[in-house]
Amino acid sequence: MAGMPTGHSGRAPGHTSRADANRRRILDVALAELLRDPDASMDQIARAAGVVRRTVYGHFPNREALISTLVDEAVQALSVAHAAGRRGVREPAEAVARSVLAVWELADRYRLLIALAQRTVTMQGIRERLAPVREAATEVLRHGVEQGVFSSPLPPPALAYVHEQMLVALMEAVNDGLVEAREAGRCAAVTILTAAGVPASDATALVAKLND
Repeated sequence: MAGMPTGHSGRAPGHTSRADANRRRILDVALAELLRDPDASMDQIARAAGVVRRTVYGHFPNREALISTLVDEAVQALSVAHAAGRRGVREPAEAVARSVLAVWELADRYRLLIALAQRTVTMQGIRERLAPVREAATEVLRHGVEQGVFSSPLPPPALAYVHEQMLVALMEAVNDGLVEAREAGRCAAVTILTAAGVPASDATALVAKLND
């Protein structure tokens, strides 16, 4: 219609908002469906979202693209949690513990997704997405080493990388029933601290204090 305002794409704002709402609903439903059934098809996701298959494919050309988008959102959420956990904390060991505990609060929502993503998104792709989180962790570890709080034969960048892999492995351990989900956050924080050279008794006491 002449004179109708449009968004940057040339579509009417109402149309754009509906499309955005559909996309958001598809992503939310897809996450729930994939966590329930890792082999859920695009057809299943479309039915669960209450849209036709063409609508799903209009936003995501294939299942891999959909999962990749979910992984991007998960990494963004983990990055925000990691930053929030250490914000305003000056002591390196406490900053590491708080950031791990904050990240682990999202673990139940995303740990199965990470396992699923490894089937469709390469581990290199996942590592690339986690680079900003790893860089932030490296800085905390570097300060801790300089202050004598952490002691490791590994340089901070390598230690941050090892910590990242340990967290992924712990998520998989929970998925496989080797660690109880309700204990996983505490275990993860203590494990990461001890891997950085903090005595196990000190790491356990600090995490217990933060969990009170």
